[in-house]
Amino acid sequence: MKNEKEIERKEGGKTMKKLPEVNESFEELYGMLIGPIKSKLLLTGIELGFFNQLSEPKSAEAVAEALGTHSENTRLFLDGLAASDLTVKRNGLYQNTPDTQTFLVEGSSTFLGQMFSLQSQMWDPALNDMSKLVKEGALQHSPDAAMGSEEMWAQFAAFMANYERAGVAQQAVEIVSELPEFSSFRKMLDLGGGPGVTGIAIVGAHPSMKGVIFDRPAIIKVAETFITEYEMEDRMAVLAGDYNGDSIGEGYDLIWASNTLNFGRHDLDSLMKKIYDALNPGGVFISFCEGLTNERTKPDFVVTSMMSIALMGQDMCFDQGEIGDSMLRVGFKSVRSRTLDAPWGTADLDIGRK
Repeated sequence: MKNEKEIERKEGGKTMKKLPEVNESFEELYGMLIGPIKSKLLLTGIELGFFNQLSEPKSAEAVAEALGTHSENTRLFLDGLAASDLTVKRNGLYQNTPDTQTFLVEGSSTFLGQMFSLQSQMWDPALNDMSKLVKEGALQHSPDAAMGSEEMWAQFAAFMANYERAGVAQQAVEIVSELPEFSSFRKMLDLGGGPGVTGIAIVGAHPSMKGVIFDRPAIIKVAETFITEYEMEDRMAVLAGDYNGDSIGEGYDLIWASNTLNFGRHDLDSLMKKIYDALNPGGVFISFCEGLTNERTKPDFVVTSMMSIALMGQDMCFDQGEIGDSMLRVGFKSVRSRTLDAPWGTADLDIGRK
């Protein structure tokens, strides 16, 4: 916005009140205001199957006919998707962008629509009552109540398989296979492994290593389906439990933990000692997790995405360096840390050696 000079004008002997000097723009603030509309366009497009229709250029009329939707509002909605860079519009025809084609078309092994929709539902309680939570605090402080039911997490784990296939597992394989010890590994643990796709991928990249996926009982049942899908029954096993209170096994040469240690942050050293003890001498522990900086205000996508459960009484995000420091306190002889770009943003990689 261009600055305007303040103007004085006399009318009937009176001096007109001066306009304020404005050196800033409210464009970014207004962009935040319309952000929920873009989010709703995305979620509605997923819900109604719009992206399934747009692998090839198609008119609004053709989309409306295929989906049984209102013709004029379908056109307006498609224009909104295009305005939000979720589709492109050329010569009156609409088509997916490379991103929406890869991640929002059902049937693809990288379809993330279900995960996005469920994640949005998980955020809704705090978002819909944020003023009350800010004024009065959370009404409860139970981790299970704040984070959802076992069944909800099992459903989320099933959807997370595509998230892991969408670049997360591939990056994990790259990280692990570059370790100098990689060829000597015999057994690994995917701690809090969810559907287990990442652990399966790491084991699959090694000629002989075997692996264990550890997670809650309902989630482990999901992991078993993916072990079968990838025909890894002879090399992958499962172990169910809560890593804060239950045994995670022993005799591992590698333990991998991606975005999962948060549930043990309240007593991190105890969990870290359990991880240390479960490793063979010379074993390697790798944590790939957020690390907050700038007085816990960055990365912004981590702070905002975790805001709902934080306001519900579960502020579980790690400060940068917190995981590495815990590794050193419990006895790891060396820790190497760096920040990497990940498919979901940036994350801190901490590699500890026993």
